[in-house]
Amino acid sequence: MRVLLVEDEEDLRQVISAGLRDAGYAVDTASDWPEADVMLDLVPYSCVVLDRLVPSGDTLLPLQERRRRGWTTPVLCLTALNEVADRVDGFHSGADDYLAKPFAMVELVLRVGSLVRRAPERLPVVLRYADVELDEVRREVRRAGVLLYPTPKEYAILHHLLLHPDEVVTRTALIEHCWDEMADPVSNVVDAVMAGLRRKLGEPALIRTVRGHGFRLTDRADPS
Repeated sequence: MRVLLVEDEEDLRQVISAGLRDAGYAVDTASDWPEADVMLDLVPYSCVVLDRLVPSGDTLLPLQERRRRGWTTPVLCLTALNEVADRVDGFHSGADDYLAKPFAMVELVLRVGSLVRRAPERLPVVLRYADVELDEVRREVRRAGVLLYPTPKEYAILHHLLLHPDEVVTRTALIEHCWDEMADPVSNVVDAVMAGLRRKLGEPALIRTVRGHGFRLTDRADPS
């Protein structure tokens, strides 16, 4: 699940990015709306965390224009403008949620998760395959009822594989969906995280390597 954070204050942008990444999200960032506008045309984000006041002005105006054109990505407005009239303007302009500064990081993460789950194209919050279960609400992974403790990236990879059971998922697809713009697609980062995930899932192995292509989540004896 990939999130775009639009925030012009550098320190706050780094704090929010780190908190969302710790929660398992891939995070891209922009410091102003024109930059964000280009990124929104290139990447299908699961959610946008949007500061209202950026150097180019109030982001509610371009948000409203995007909504008029049929853009449906969930948006959380994050701002110091917290009067009732400000919140009403936010919702009328197309925001799905509104969180005032200062805020608790745990609340922001929960609100982003809620928006992602409520989006029209989202699948159920509990994903299952064989004896593996991933609960998006509790952010828990279990196998045969035993609670596992994946890292945020291991969680993200497993989540993507559970959305595509018995299909070949390429390394490129995993980088696009589970990492952000800072990832190095030529590195062995995917293989390293995958090895850790496989160890935690244990036996019998469910993630198979498809040579020259990628990986497949399957409990079939012959995945071909």
